[in-house]
Amino acid sequence: MKTASLCAAAVGLLLAGPANAAEIKVLSTQATEEAYKELVPQFEKASGHKVTTVFTGTLDVQKRIGAGEMYDLLIMAGPAIDDFIKSGKVVGGSRVDLAKSGVGAGVPKGAPKPDIGTVDALKKTLLAAKSIGYSTGPSGVYIVSMFEKLGVAAEVKPKLKQTPTGVFVGTIVANREVEIGFQQVSEMSQFPGVDYVGPLPAPVQQITVFSAGLQTGGKEAEAAKALVKFITTPAAASAYTKRGLELARGLRPDQRRLATGAVLV
Repeated sequence: MKTASLCAAAVGLLLAGPANAAEIKVLSTQATEEAYKELVPQFEKASGHKVTTVFTGTLDVQKRIGAGEMYDLLIMAGPAIDDFIKSGKVVGGSRVDLAKSGVGAGVPKGAPKPDIGTVDALKKTLLAAKSIGYSTGPSGVYIVSMFEKLGVAAEVKPKLKQTPTGVFVGTIVANREVEIGFQQVSEMSQFPGVDYVGPLPAPVQQITVFSAGLQTGGKEAEAAKALVKFITTPAAASAYTKRGLELARGLRPDQRRLATGAVLV
């Protein structure tokens, strides 16, 4: 059953009526994908708008936008949205933070779960692992820097396997191509064929904020704004939390700016 606030948002959208229905084109990275897929059909039903979304990896998003592909809305890590604003690809002032996620680990289904509950235990696990998976996205960038901070970069380098952009680390974990993999909690915690181990220990945890921004030149800016408003209402929080994300609404301004390269402890 929808909460009162979500119903209120839906009523507001219905008042706009299907006469103003639009097709909203969205390009998104994958960390918020499952929560987004739960919320968008509700938005379409309430608004009469149609939402067409391409989900892919961070590098592919950058490639597509660099090649001149046009969308109405982009969803990805906040700093990447900021970079697009600086380059003029995203409308200045249009960034809205959606959700935040930490980094977690997973192992093949049925495999023993290693201890990563403390920094020392994590280091021992990394050194003992025969193979380690990581991504090309924000979590992968952070994981590489974390190896350096932990002083194990040289030891783990021969064991690393990076997934291509758009491919979940859970895929190579489930296929037993690696013993352990690291990615956003929302992407790892419910992946088929993967047993979720848990989040990184707090002293080395990385919080990434995922945000939306209007692409410059998009045809359906107002409809895209309505979509963003709908998927950030407090009533939408459960769609995020059950997938290891937290709704970004309510974060302090300094927290909203944190993502790749920043650590919250």
